[in-house]
Order: sequence, then C-alpha cells, then structure tokens
Amino acid sequence: MHRRHFLAALLAGALSLTCGKAARAADSNILLANVYRDDIDPADYWVSEKLDGVRAVWDGSSLRYRSGRPVHAPKWFIDALPGIPLDGELWIARQRFDKLSAIVRKEEPINDEWRQVQYMIFEMPDALGSFSDRIALMSATIRKANLPWLRPVEQFRIADRKALKAKLKEVVALGAEGLVLHRADAPYVTGRSDVLLKLKPMLDTEATVVGHIPGKGQNAGKLGALLVETPEGRRFRIGTGFSDAERINPPPLGTLVTYRYRDLTSTGLPKFASYLRIRENP
Repeated sequence: MHRRHFLAALLAGALSLTCGKAARAADSNILLANVYRDDIDPADYWVSEKLDGVRAVWDGSSLRYRSGRPVHAPKWFIDALPGIPLDGELWIARQRFDKLSAIVRKEEPINDEWRQVQYMIFEMPDALGSFSDRIALMSATIRKANLPWLRPVEQFRIADRKALKAKLKEVVALGAEGLVLHRADAPYVTGRSDVLLKLKPMLDTEATVVGHIPGKGQNAGKLGALLVETPEGRRFRIGTGFSDAERINPPPLGTLVTYRYRDLTSTGLPKFASYLRIRENP
C-alpha cells in the first residue's frame, strides 16, 4: 500500500509543475522579504512582529492569496473592505496557524469561523511616498473603514543591532515567529528585496519540489527525501521533518514547500534543511 501511494504521488507530480510556475510568477508581483544580515543597520527600518498567518492581497475589489488564487472569504468580510489596494496577513493569534489555515482554505466559508479572523495590514501596493508615508496612510484608511477585522500591523523603530536582538528574544518568548524590518524611506517595490527583511531564530523559505528520492530501510517504499529547487535554480535534498503520512503521500512535483534551515554553507546551500509544510498560500 505504501509503495502504491508513493508511486501515485510521483505520477500526480507532473500535473503540478504548471501550478508551481504560476505561483512563482505571482510572487514577482508582490514584495517579498530577504533575510536580515548583521551588516544592516536596523535604525533605517520600521520593525514589526512577523505574524504566522496567511498572506492575502486586496486589489480594491478581490482578495487573493500570494499565489494569485482567490480567498473564499464570506461576502460580508470582502464587501466591507476599502476600495484601494492593501497587503497583509489573515491571522488569528500567535501559534494558531493550523486553526487559521483550516478556516481560510475552505471553499465554502463558515461565518462563525471567519469572525475569528483578522486582516492585518502591513503595506499599500502602488501607493506613493516612502514606507513611513504609507504607514500614516494605512492607519488613516483603516480608521476610516472602522471594521473589527481590519487592523494595521504595529510598526516601531529600533535604535541599533543590540536592541534588535533583544526585541527578537522578547517576542519569540511570547510565541511570535520573529521580526520583520521594512526600510523607512523605501517606495513601494515588488519582488524579493532588502527593502523588506525577516529575522527569526530559525530561518525559513520556499523551494519547488522537482524530485522524489525513494527511501531505504524503514522508509523503503516511501519517500526518503525531496529534491527541491530554489528560485535561483539551486538544487538540494530535504530528508527530515516529514511525518509518516507525508512520506507515504509526499508533496507532488511542482509544489512549493516551506523548509527551515539554520544558515547557509559557503556554497550558498542551506544547512540542516528540514521540511516544514506545503506553502500554505493556496
């Protein structure tokens, strides 16, 4: 049975390659974070808590995931949003990602569940001025909308690297994922950029599944490791972090997956890469 499921996943994978390419194309139309480096002065940035939510982009008339697919939110949630573009996270609370994901991924939304969901705004796509200007505009827009589920992500300033590390330690102890830094003087841009940086105790990012490597020993007939490819075209294996069920039914080829790692090697590959999950933006 295990071998049959594994082979089925191999066959299904080829059908997912087009979806993976489409998701990467959608990524190029939004702002994505690079990883914070110690040579960067945090005083040039606004800082906020990194929310473990689901990215959602509002274009003024429709709400979509990072991949470009529609969010199946209730009509009352959508219809009340302002008629200007917003970017943020669907979120419930710290360490409640699984609950949130179960709610927002349903094609038939349940009103009582969605009343727990907040749309936390951290950017205004295509708005003029610096990020500092856009913070003021976001706050004014959200106040005017006066919706209980529409909130701005709190932004604050950090004096130096020592204070940044202390703040990271503080928010992680409270259950947060980490911090996000957004350059104060930056105009709105798209794509992956040092304008936006993430800082976490364990780093994570995405890669595309391009191969399934069969397991040996106790994993015979199941997945041994994923062969994945970064957006830059670098390939490497991820062999840990999988449940038994994921080894039997691994993510299909073409799927974007999230993995964790500690650092990069001298050749630019992740150290101690561990599978986390399929990227949760449908």
